[in-house]
Amino acid sequence: MQRNVPTVSQVLDQIKNTLESQFRGVSVVGEITNLSYSGAGHYYFTLSDSSSALNCCLFKMDALRNPLIKNLKDGDKIIAAGGLGVYTKRGSFQLIVKRITPAGSGDLKLQLERLKKRLASEGLFDIEHKLPIPKFPRKVGLITAEGSAAYHDFLNVTKRRSSWMDILLSPAMVQGDKAPESIRNALIKLIAFDQKSENKLDVIVITRGGGSLEDLWAFNDEALAWEIHNCPIPVISAVGHEVDYSISDYVADKRCETPTAAAEAITAGQVQLISHLQGLKRSVRDFGANLLYRRQTQLAQTSPVHMLRKIESRFYQYQQRLADCRLQGRLPEFTGLHEKTMRLEDCLNQLKRYPDRIESLNTKLNNNFSLLRLMNPENILGRGYTYVKNENGTLVGSVKSFEKLPEESKLKIYFSDGQKTVVKRSF
Repeated sequence: MQRNVPTVSQVLDQIKNTLESQFRGVSVVGEITNLSYSGAGHYYFTLSDSSSALNCCLFKMDALRNPLIKNLKDGDKIIAAGGLGVYTKRGSFQLIVKRITPAGSGDLKLQLERLKKRLASEGLFDIEHKLPIPKFPRKVGLITAEGSAAYHDFLNVTKRRSSWMDILLSPAMVQGDKAPESIRNALIKLIAFDQKSENKLDVIVITRGGGSLEDLWAFNDEALAWEIHNCPIPVISAVGHEVDYSISDYVADKRCETPTAAAEAITAGQVQLISHLQGLKRSVRDFGANLLYRRQTQLAQTSPVHMLRKIESRFYQYQQRLADCRLQGRLPEFTGLHEKTMRLEDCLNQLKRYPDRIESLNTKLNNNFSLLRLMNPENILGRGYTYVKNENGTLVGSVKSFEKLPEESKLKIYFSDGQKTVVKRSF
Protein backbone atom coordinates (compact mmCIF):
# COMPACT_ATOMS: atom_id res chain seq x y z
CA MET A 1 0.00 0.00 0.00
CA GLN A 2 1.40 3.39 -0.99
CA ARG A 3 1.75 6.03 1.67
CA ASN A 4 0.50 9.65 1.57
CA VAL A 5 -2.26 8.83 -0.93
CA PRO A 6 -5.26 11.14 -0.13
CA THR A 7 -8.64 9.68 0.64
CA VAL A 8 -11.80 10.44 -1.30
CA SER A 9 -12.95 12.85 1.43
CA GLN A 10 -9.64 14.70 1.35
CA VAL A 11 -9.75 15.11 -2.44
CA LEU A 12 -13.36 16.29 -2.37
CA ASP A 13 -12.62 18.72 0.47
CA GLN A 14 -9.80 20.23 -1.63
CA ILE A 15 -12.13 20.49 -4.62
CA LYS A 16 -14.85 22.04 -2.43
CA ASN A 17 -12.48 24.68 -1.00
CA THR A 18 -11.09 25.51 -4.44
CA LEU A 19 -14.40 25.74 -6.29
CA GLU A 20 -16.35 27.59 -3.57
CA SER A 21 -13.55 30.14 -3.10
CA GLN A 22 -12.94 30.71 -6.82
CA PHE A 23 -16.61 30.79 -7.88
CA ARG A 24 -18.32 32.77 -5.11
CA GLY A 25 -20.11 35.14 -7.44
CA VAL A 26 -20.88 33.93 -10.95
CA SER A 27 -23.69 34.62 -13.42
CA VAL A 28 -24.82 31.94 -15.86
CA VAL A 29 -27.27 32.22 -18.73
CA GLY A 30 -29.18 29.18 -19.93
CA GLU A 31 -32.53 27.45 -20.39
CA ILE A 32 -34.42 25.96 -17.46
CA THR A 33 -35.06 22.22 -17.48
CA ASN A 34 -36.18 19.74 -14.81
CA LEU A 35 -37.70 22.52 -12.68
CA SER A 36 -39.10 21.09 -9.43
CA TYR A 37 -40.36 22.42 -6.08
CA SER A 38 -39.81 20.75 -2.70
CA GLY A 39 -42.18 20.79 0.25
CA ALA A 40 -39.58 22.76 2.24
CA GLY A 41 -39.90 25.69 -0.17
CA HIS A 42 -36.73 25.06 -2.24
CA TYR A 43 -36.52 25.06 -6.05
CA TYR A 44 -34.28 22.72 -8.05
CA PHE A 45 -33.61 23.01 -11.78
CA THR A 46 -30.97 22.59 -14.46
CA LEU A 47 -29.51 25.35 -16.61
CA SER A 48 -28.45 24.06 -20.00
CA ASP A 49 -27.30 25.17 -23.40
CA SER A 50 -26.67 23.21 -26.59
CA SER A 51 -23.78 21.19 -25.16
CA SER A 52 -23.71 21.42 -21.33
CA ALA A 53 -25.88 21.41 -18.22
CA LEU A 54 -25.48 22.79 -14.68
CA ASN A 55 -27.51 21.74 -11.64
CA CYS A 56 -28.96 24.68 -9.69
CA CYS A 57 -30.70 25.16 -6.34
CA LEU A 58 -32.74 28.16 -5.16
CA PHE A 59 -33.32 27.86 -1.41
CA LYS A 60 -36.51 29.04 0.29
CA MET A 61 -35.31 32.42 1.62
CA ASP A 62 -33.74 33.32 -1.74
CA ALA A 63 -36.91 32.15 -3.52
CA LEU A 64 -38.95 34.65 -1.46
CA ARG A 65 -36.64 37.40 -2.71
CA ASN A 66 -37.05 36.19 -6.31
CA PRO A 67 -40.83 35.91 -6.94
CA LEU A 68 -40.05 35.49 -10.64
CA ILE A 69 -39.32 31.79 -9.96
CA LYS A 70 -43.06 31.13 -9.48
CA ASN A 71 -43.78 32.13 -13.08
CA LEU A 72 -40.91 30.23 -14.73
CA LYS A 73 -41.25 26.94 -16.59
CA ASP A 74 -39.06 24.53 -18.46
CA GLY A 75 -37.65 26.16 -21.57
CA ASP A 76 -37.48 29.71 -20.16
CA LYS A 77 -34.14 31.43 -20.59
CA ILE A 78 -32.79 33.18 -17.50
CA ILE A 79 -29.65 34.59 -15.94
CA ALA A 80 -28.86 32.93 -12.57
CA ALA A 81 -26.37 34.57 -10.22
CA GLY A 82 -24.82 32.91 -7.18
CA GLY A 83 -21.92 30.72 -6.10
CA LEU A 84 -20.87 27.13 -6.66
CA GLY A 85 -21.42 24.68 -3.81
CA VAL A 86 -19.93 21.18 -3.56
CA TYR A 87 -21.87 18.34 -1.91
CA THR A 88 -19.06 16.03 -0.80
CA LYS A 89 -21.27 13.06 0.14
CA ARG A 90 -22.25 12.59 -3.51
CA GLY A 91 -19.18 14.13 -5.10
CA SER A 92 -21.38 16.58 -7.03
CA PHE A 93 -21.58 20.33 -7.31
CA GLN A 94 -24.35 22.81 -8.14
CA LEU A 95 -24.97 26.51 -8.45
CA ILE A 96 -26.52 28.00 -5.28
CA VAL A 97 -28.68 30.67 -6.90
CA LYS A 98 -29.18 34.01 -5.15
CA ARG A 99 -30.76 36.08 -7.92
CA ILE A 100 -32.76 35.30 -11.06
CA THR A 101 -33.45 37.65 -13.96
CA PRO A 102 -34.90 36.94 -17.39
CA ALA A 103 -32.30 36.72 -20.13
CA GLY A 104 -31.92 40.14 -21.70
CA SER A 105 -32.84 42.02 -18.52
CA GLY A 106 -29.21 42.92 -18.04
CA ASP A 107 -29.63 45.52 -20.78
CA LEU A 108 -32.71 46.87 -19.03
CA LYS A 109 -30.82 47.17 -15.75
CA LEU A 110 -28.05 49.07 -17.50
CA GLN A 111 -30.62 51.43 -19.05
CA LEU A 112 -32.28 51.86 -15.66
CA GLU A 113 -29.01 52.75 -13.93
CA ARG A 114 -28.09 55.25 -16.64
CA LEU A 115 -31.52 56.91 -16.47
CA LYS A 116 -31.43 56.99 -12.70
CA LYS A 117 -28.03 58.70 -12.65
CA ARG A 118 -29.09 61.27 -15.24
CA LEU A 119 -32.36 62.14 -13.50
CA ALA A 120 -30.56 62.34 -10.16
CA SER A 121 -28.05 64.80 -11.65
CA GLU A 122 -30.96 66.91 -12.89
CA GLY A 123 -32.34 67.13 -9.33
CA LEU A 124 -35.50 65.02 -9.70
CA PHE A 125 -34.64 62.96 -6.61
CA ASP A 126 -33.62 65.86 -4.36
CA ILE A 127 -35.30 65.96 -0.94
CA GLU A 128 -36.02 69.69 -1.10
CA HIS A 129 -38.32 69.14 -4.08
CA LYS A 130 -40.51 66.59 -2.31
CA LEU A 131 -43.91 67.71 -1.02
CA PRO A 132 -45.09 66.67 2.46
CA ILE A 133 -47.76 63.95 2.57
CA PRO A 134 -50.85 65.26 4.44
CA LYS A 135 -51.56 63.43 7.68
CA PHE A 136 -55.35 63.40 7.22
CA PRO A 137 -56.10 63.23 3.46
CA ARG A 138 -59.79 63.42 2.63
CA LYS A 139 -59.67 62.89 -1.15
CA VAL A 140 -57.13 60.51 -2.73
CA GLY A 141 -56.41 60.05 -6.42
CA LEU A 142 -55.54 56.46 -7.33
CA ILE A 143 -53.74 55.41 -10.51
CA THR A 144 -53.69 51.65 -11.17
CA ALA A 145 -55.38 49.01 -13.29
CA GLU A 146 -59.07 48.83 -12.46
CA GLY A 147 -60.03 45.47 -10.97
CA SER A 148 -56.40 44.44 -10.38
CA ALA A 149 -55.15 42.82 -7.16
CA ALA A 150 -53.37 46.06 -6.24
CA TYR A 151 -56.65 47.98 -6.73
CA HIS A 152 -58.61 45.63 -4.45
CA ASP A 153 -55.85 45.48 -1.81
CA PHE A 154 -55.69 49.27 -1.67
CA LEU A 155 -59.46 49.69 -1.36
CA ASN A 156 -59.83 46.94 1.25
CA VAL A 157 -57.22 48.49 3.51
CA THR A 158 -58.57 52.03 3.19
CA LYS A 159 -62.18 50.90 3.89
CA ARG A 160 -61.03 48.97 6.97
CA ARG A 161 -58.80 51.70 8.41
CA SER A 162 -60.44 54.95 7.28
CA SER A 163 -63.53 56.67 8.66
CA TRP A 164 -63.54 59.37 6.02
CA MET A 165 -61.78 59.19 2.69
CA ASP A 166 -62.90 59.47 -0.91
CA ILE A 167 -60.96 57.46 -3.51
CA LEU A 168 -61.00 58.82 -7.07
CA LEU A 169 -59.74 56.17 -9.49
CA SER A 170 -57.99 57.24 -12.67
CA PRO A 171 -57.52 53.86 -14.39
CA ALA A 172 -54.39 53.14 -16.38
CA MET A 173 -52.53 50.31 -18.01
CA VAL A 174 -49.64 49.29 -15.75
CA GLN A 175 -47.85 46.83 -18.04
CA GLY A 176 -46.90 46.76 -21.69
CA ASP A 177 -45.67 49.19 -24.31
CA LYS A 178 -48.63 51.55 -23.94
CA ALA A 179 -48.49 51.57 -20.14
CA PRO A 180 -46.16 54.62 -19.68
CA GLU A 181 -48.38 56.87 -21.78
CA SER A 182 -51.50 55.50 -20.05
CA ILE A 183 -50.08 56.25 -16.59
CA ARG A 184 -49.05 59.77 -17.66
CA ASN A 185 -52.51 60.48 -19.06
CA ALA A 186 -54.12 59.21 -15.83
CA LEU A 187 -51.89 61.54 -13.80
CA ILE A 188 -52.68 64.50 -16.09
CA LYS A 189 -56.42 63.84 -15.69
CA LEU A 190 -56.15 63.90 -11.91
CA ILE A 191 -54.19 67.16 -12.00
CA ALA A 192 -56.82 68.69 -14.28
CA PHE A 193 -59.62 67.48 -11.99
CA ASP A 194 -57.84 69.02 -8.99
CA GLN A 195 -57.61 72.39 -10.71
CA LYS A 196 -61.30 72.46 -11.68
CA SER A 197 -62.92 70.85 -8.70
CA GLU A 198 -63.71 72.57 -5.42
CA ASN A 199 -62.76 69.43 -3.50
CA LYS A 200 -59.02 69.38 -4.04
CA LEU A 201 -57.05 66.17 -4.10
CA ASP A 202 -54.83 65.75 -1.04
CA VAL A 203 -52.55 63.03 -2.44
CA ILE A 204 -52.12 60.82 -5.51
CA VAL A 205 -51.11 57.16 -5.25
CA ILE A 206 -49.53 55.37 -8.24
CA THR A 207 -49.45 51.64 -7.62
CA ARG A 208 -49.37 48.11 -8.98
CA GLY A 209 -48.37 44.65 -7.72
CA GLY A 210 -45.04 42.89 -8.08
CA GLY A 211 -43.51 41.45 -11.20
CA SER A 212 -40.34 41.12 -13.23
CA LEU A 213 -38.22 44.05 -14.34
CA GLU A 214 -39.97 43.97 -17.71
CA ASP A 215 -43.38 43.97 -16.02
CA LEU A 216 -42.50 47.09 -14.02
CA TRP A 217 -40.68 48.89 -16.83
CA ALA A 218 -43.56 51.32 -17.44
CA PHE A 219 -42.73 53.01 -14.12
CA ASN A 220 -39.17 53.69 -15.33
CA ASP A 221 -40.39 56.02 -18.08
CA GLU A 222 -38.53 59.35 -18.18
CA ALA A 223 -41.57 61.36 -19.28
CA LEU A 224 -43.56 59.89 -16.37
CA ALA A 225 -40.74 60.86 -13.99
CA TRP A 226 -40.99 64.49 -15.13
CA GLU A 227 -44.79 64.46 -14.80
CA ILE A 228 -44.48 63.20 -11.20
CA HIS A 229 -41.75 65.75 -10.45
CA ASN A 230 -43.88 68.65 -11.77
CA CYS A 231 -47.11 67.44 -10.15
CA PRO A 232 -48.50 70.09 -7.73
CA ILE A 233 -50.14 67.34 -5.67
CA PRO A 234 -48.09 65.08 -3.35
CA VAL A 235 -47.45 61.72 -5.05
CA ILE A 236 -46.90 58.30 -3.43
CA SER A 237 -45.31 55.55 -5.53
CA ALA A 238 -46.10 51.97 -4.46
CA VAL A 239 -44.85 49.73 -7.23
CA GLY A 240 -43.98 46.03 -6.90
CA HIS A 241 -42.70 44.44 -3.74
CA GLU A 242 -40.17 45.46 -1.11
CA VAL A 243 -37.18 44.50 -3.29
CA ASP A 244 -38.48 46.35 -6.37
CA TYR A 245 -37.34 49.92 -7.02
CA SER A 246 -38.54 51.98 -9.98
CA ILE A 247 -37.79 55.51 -11.17
CA SER A 248 -41.23 56.55 -9.96
CA ASP A 249 -40.21 55.46 -6.43
CA TYR A 250 -37.20 57.78 -6.48
CA VAL A 251 -38.95 60.83 -7.94
CA ALA A 252 -42.20 60.54 -5.96
CA ASP A 253 -42.68 62.47 -2.74
CA LYS A 254 -42.92 59.17 -0.82
CA ARG A 255 -42.12 55.56 -1.67
CA CYS A 256 -44.11 52.62 -0.22
CA GLU A 257 -43.15 48.98 -0.66
CA THR A 258 -46.58 47.64 -1.71
CA PRO A 259 -50.12 48.87 -2.47
CA THR A 260 -51.14 47.74 1.02
CA ALA A 261 -48.28 49.76 2.54
CA ALA A 262 -49.44 52.84 0.63
CA ALA A 263 -53.00 52.45 1.92
CA GLU A 264 -51.68 52.05 5.46
CA ALA A 265 -49.47 55.12 5.09
CA ILE A 266 -52.29 57.49 4.04
CA THR A 267 -54.62 56.13 6.75
CA ALA A 268 -52.03 56.06 9.54
CA GLY A 269 -53.07 59.52 10.77
CA GLN A 270 -56.73 58.49 10.97
CA VAL A 271 -55.86 55.27 12.81
CA GLN A 272 -53.79 57.22 15.34
CA LEU A 273 -56.53 59.84 15.72
CA ILE A 274 -59.27 57.23 16.16
CA SER A 275 -57.13 55.39 18.69
CA HIS A 276 -56.54 58.65 20.54
CA LEU A 277 -60.26 59.49 20.49
CA GLN A 278 -61.12 56.02 21.76
CA GLY A 279 -58.61 56.52 24.56
CA LEU A 280 -60.21 59.88 25.40
CA LYS A 281 -63.62 58.23 25.31
CA ARG A 282 -62.48 55.60 27.80
CA SER A 283 -60.92 58.31 29.99
CA VAL A 284 -64.13 60.38 29.97
CA ARG A 285 -66.22 57.29 30.71
CA ASP A 286 -63.94 56.26 33.58
CA PHE A 287 -63.85 59.83 34.91
CA GLY A 288 -67.65 60.07 34.77
CA ALA A 289 -68.05 56.72 36.55
CA ASN A 290 -65.54 57.74 39.22
CA LEU A 291 -67.19 61.16 39.65
CA LEU A 292 -70.63 59.53 39.93
CA TYR A 293 -69.31 57.10 42.55
CA ARG A 294 -67.78 59.92 44.59
CA ARG A 295 -70.96 62.01 44.44
CA GLN A 296 -73.09 59.01 45.41
CA THR A 297 -70.76 58.34 48.32
CA GLN A 298 -70.94 61.98 49.41
CA LEU A 299 -74.74 61.94 49.10
CA ALA A 300 -74.96 58.78 51.19
CA GLN A 301 -72.73 60.34 53.84
CA THR A 302 -74.92 63.46 54.07
CA SER A 303 -78.24 61.57 54.31
CA PRO A 304 -80.26 62.03 57.59
CA VAL A 305 -79.94 58.35 58.50
CA HIS A 306 -76.16 58.43 58.11
CA MET A 307 -75.89 61.68 60.03
CA LEU A 308 -78.03 60.27 62.88
CA ARG A 309 -75.83 57.16 63.10
CA LYS A 310 -72.77 59.35 63.13
CA ILE A 311 -74.20 61.49 65.95
CA GLU A 312 -75.10 58.35 67.95
CA SER A 313 -71.59 56.96 67.47
CA ARG A 314 -70.07 60.24 68.58
CA PHE A 315 -72.43 60.32 71.62
CA TYR A 316 -71.35 56.83 72.73
CA GLN A 317 -67.70 57.81 72.32
CA TYR A 318 -68.13 60.88 74.55
CA GLN A 319 -70.17 58.83 77.03
CA GLN A 320 -67.33 56.30 77.31
CA ARG A 321 -64.74 59.03 77.70
CA LEU A 322 -66.86 60.62 80.49
CA ALA A 323 -67.09 57.26 82.25
CA ASP A 324 -63.33 56.94 82.06
CA CYS A 325 -62.98 60.32 83.81
CA ARG A 326 -64.94 59.29 86.98
CA LEU A 327 -62.71 58.87 90.09
CA GLN A 328 -65.10 57.18 92.49
CA GLY A 329 -63.89 53.70 93.47
CA ARG A 330 -60.74 53.98 91.32
CA LEU A 331 -58.31 55.12 94.02
CA PRO A 332 -56.25 51.87 93.91
CA GLU A 333 -56.06 52.14 90.10
CA PHE A 334 -54.63 55.68 90.15
CA THR A 335 -52.32 55.24 93.19
CA GLY A 336 -50.96 51.84 92.21
CA LEU A 337 -52.16 50.40 95.52
CA HIS A 338 -53.58 47.33 93.89
CA GLU A 339 -50.27 46.50 92.23
CA LYS A 340 -48.33 47.03 95.47
CA THR A 341 -50.77 44.80 97.37
CA MET A 342 -50.19 42.02 94.86
CA ARG A 343 -46.44 42.39 95.18
CA LEU A 344 -46.68 42.25 99.03
CA GLU A 345 -48.74 39.09 98.80
CA ASP A 346 -46.08 37.52 96.56
CA CYS A 347 -43.37 38.49 99.05
CA LEU A 348 -45.39 37.08 101.97
CA ASN A 349 -45.84 33.77 100.17
CA GLN A 350 -42.11 33.63 99.54
CA LEU A 351 -41.37 34.31 103.27
CA LYS A 352 -43.73 31.53 104.28
CA ARG A 353 -41.65 29.12 102.21
CA TYR A 354 -38.31 30.20 103.75
CA PRO A 355 -38.43 27.95 107.00
CA ASP A 356 -38.84 24.82 104.88
CA ARG A 357 -36.13 26.05 102.56
CA ILE A 358 -33.74 26.77 105.48
CA GLU A 359 -34.39 23.38 107.05
CA SER A 360 -33.67 21.67 103.73
CA LEU A 361 -30.42 23.61 103.32
CA ASN A 362 -29.34 22.74 106.90
CA THR A 363 -29.94 19.05 106.25
CA LYS A 364 -27.92 19.24 103.06
CA LEU A 365 -25.12 21.12 104.87
CA ASN A 366 -24.92 18.53 107.67
CA ASN A 367 -24.75 15.71 105.12
CA ASN A 368 -21.95 17.42 103.23
CA PHE A 369 -20.06 18.08 106.49
CA SER A 370 -20.29 14.41 107.46
CA LEU A 371 -18.99 13.42 104.05
CA LEU A 372 -16.07 15.83 104.30
CA ARG A 373 -15.23 14.61 107.75
CA LEU A 374 -15.09 11.02 106.53
CA MET A 375 -12.79 12.08 103.70
CA ASN A 376 -10.47 14.12 105.98
CA PRO A 377 -6.96 12.54 105.91
CA GLU A 378 -6.40 13.52 109.55
CA ASN A 379 -8.88 10.86 110.56
CA ILE A 380 -6.70 8.25 108.86
CA LEU A 381 -3.59 9.50 110.71
CA GLY A 382 -5.39 8.88 113.99
CA ARG A 383 -5.37 5.20 113.19
CA GLY A 384 -1.52 5.09 113.00
CA TYR A 385 -0.98 6.16 109.35
CA THR A 386 1.43 8.89 108.13
CA TYR A 387 2.18 10.61 104.79
CA VAL A 388 5.32 12.31 103.36
CA LYS A 389 5.77 15.54 101.32
CA ASN A 390 8.94 16.98 99.74
CA GLU A 391 10.18 20.55 100.05
CA ASN A 392 7.76 21.72 97.37
CA GLY A 393 4.79 20.25 99.23
CA THR A 394 4.34 17.45 96.71
CA LEU A 395 3.10 14.18 98.13
CA VAL A 396 5.67 11.34 98.04
CA GLY A 397 3.33 8.37 97.81
CA SER A 398 5.55 5.59 96.42
CA VAL A 399 9.07 4.14 96.65
CA LYS A 400 9.68 5.05 93.04
CA SER A 401 8.95 8.75 93.62
CA PHE A 402 11.06 8.61 96.81
CA GLU A 403 14.10 7.15 94.95
CA LYS A 404 13.89 9.95 92.35
CA LEU A 405 14.50 12.56 95.07
CA PRO A 406 18.07 13.87 95.25
CA GLU A 407 20.32 13.18 98.26
CA GLU A 408 19.96 15.49 101.26
CA SER A 409 16.40 16.30 100.24
CA LYS A 410 14.33 17.48 103.16
CA LEU A 411 11.10 15.65 103.72
CA LYS A 412 8.17 16.27 106.09
CA ILE A 413 6.40 13.38 107.78
CA TYR A 414 2.88 14.13 108.92
CA PHE A 415 1.49 12.39 112.08
CA SER A 416 -1.88 12.68 113.78
CA ASP A 417 -0.44 14.90 116.46
CA GLY A 418 2.17 16.86 114.45
CA GLN A 419 4.92 16.72 111.82
CA LYS A 420 8.69 16.12 111.67
CA THR A 421 11.39 17.02 109.12
CA VAL A 422 13.88 14.38 107.96
CA VAL A 423 16.75 14.26 105.39
CA LYS A 424 17.15 11.61 102.71
CA ARG A 425 20.51 9.81 102.94
CA SER A 426 21.75 6.60 101.45
CA PHE A 427 23.56 4.07 103.74
